[in-house]
Amino acid sequence: MSLEDGLQALCDASAVEEDTPVRAELGGEAYAVFLVEGAFYVTQDLCTHGPGSLAEGFVEGCEIECPFHQGKFDIRTGAPTAAPCTEALRTWEARVVDGKVCINPVEGRKAA
Repeated sequence: MSLEDGLQALCDASAVEEDTPVRAELGGEAYAVFLVEGAFYVTQDLCTHGPGSLAEGFVEGCEIECPFHQGKFDIRTGAPTAAPCTEALRTWEARVVDGKVCINPVEGRKAA
């Protein structure tokens, strides 16, 4: 589904629950969609340290713990918060349009 401003739908907003990320695919890329304190966030699904899917990880507050080596990232910024992770995740601004969580896939960014 393609929307204005380059936005593309990842999943239904109703499918994402606090503490339960959703894995979504778009154009051959995998994303992890989060709901934290009422706000949606989108990161790359693949951990920057190893082959772990962050959508299968453990959410605690604003952090996601990778199921592969238990490293952690800040869901809001993509910044690594616990070893062995040292490289930030790509993140995208999430917007809800017509009940769908949407991103512009070309506007991904990494935490400084």
